[in-house]
Amino acid sequence: MRLKEMKIDPRSMQLNIDIMDNKEAFAIVVCDGKARMTKLPEHGETIIVTHQGKVKRVKWDEGEEF
Repeated sequence: MRLKEMKIDPRSMQLNIDIMDNKEAFAIVVCDGKARMTKLPEHGETIIVTHQGKVKRVKWDEGEEF
């Protein structure tokens, strides 16, 4: 699974992340009080699909230079 669940502090409803621990490019998607993180491909696209204001899926289209 590429989407990694992230913990949100239930008391403060805040998400804390140490950006120095993640050396690669990444994206965080937040919807309905849930947060998930995914690493971005080195070559490719990451598409976030929404429907009625909610995230439905995340798609990856990756490639490699020849």
